[in-house]
Amino acid sequence: MFSTRLTKKLCIKHPVIQAPMAFAAGGRLAAAVSAAGGLGFIGGAYGDEQWLSEQFKLLDHQSVGCGFITWSLKQKPWLLDRVLEQQPASLFLSFGNPAIFVDSIKAAGVTLICQVQTLRDAKHAIDLGADIVVAQGTEAGGHGEKRATFTLVPEIADYIANHAPETILCAAGGIGDGRGLAAALMLGADGVLVGSRFWAAQEALVHPKLWKAAIAADGDDTIRTSVVDIVRQLDWPERYNARVLKNDFTARWHQNLSGLKSVVKDEALEWQSALANGDATIANAFVGEVTGLISEIEPASIILERMIKEACQLIKNTSSLLD
Repeated sequence: MFSTRLTKKLCIKHPVIQAPMAFAAGGRLAAAVSAAGGLGFIGGAYGDEQWLSEQFKLLDHQSVGCGFITWSLKQKPWLLDRVLEQQPASLFLSFGNPAIFVDSIKAAGVTLICQVQTLRDAKHAIDLGADIVVAQGTEAGGHGEKRATFTLVPEIADYIANHAPETILCAAGGIGDGRGLAAALMLGADGVLVGSRFWAAQEALVHPKLWKAAIAADGDDTIRTSVVDIVRQLDWPERYNARVLKNDFTARWHQNLSGLKSVVKDEALEWQSALANGDATIANAFVGEVTGLISEIEPASIILERMIKEACQLIKNTSSLLD
């Protein structure tokens, strides 16, 4: 088993935290990951207070965290207080400047995790007092930016070692099995954030037809695009786009964003209907390049246990490479 600064800080068995994926990461998934020795997160997404309340009732006494899309939380700042009242194990913020929320989180005695996509944003999060920084590479599913995990993580690790040694680092983006965990630890991370692989867990809130599409796909079948935000009429900052599975919808509109905007009301109705029905030719599965490593839908506990076992064995085997 692994003992890292992350496991010690969060009092967890394994150095793995589950991404607070919007709409997919509910209370059942978060509880399952925490029960298996990681730390699960409820995805606060775009701030549905009733949904959040319902998900916190599904935890079965497990300690979990909660994550928010930072720019969206600024539109409903009272939700932070509602979540802090639930005494989460951690509060996860990503996609936007977290500065206005730091004092409240710190005052509640809750561990603050900030996900970043650049070294510049990592420095800012550290200056604000983030306890844990998640370095997210572009391989990740859902929203992100351009930097790759394999270079972003060690660059931030070096900065932390030289300027903020008390800050803990997690790697995210393209991590779906024990190989990814072992590699992240070698790059200087204290643990990993896993999204897409837990998106494909039995406890996740995902339509089975979207799972089927993801299993049939490989990493080449994903794309970074803004069409999913346009069709959902979400005002995402321009610097971020989303990695999703390619389909007929992205083929039609990815190179014609202005055209999509001109007919968005009609397209939005069709896309949302397709999402509800699991029609993967229109609605896009929010999954990353890890989709090529997913062959079946399994309980979160099995996914996590296998990841840890594989990583332990791989690290033990590296000694045979030395003279």
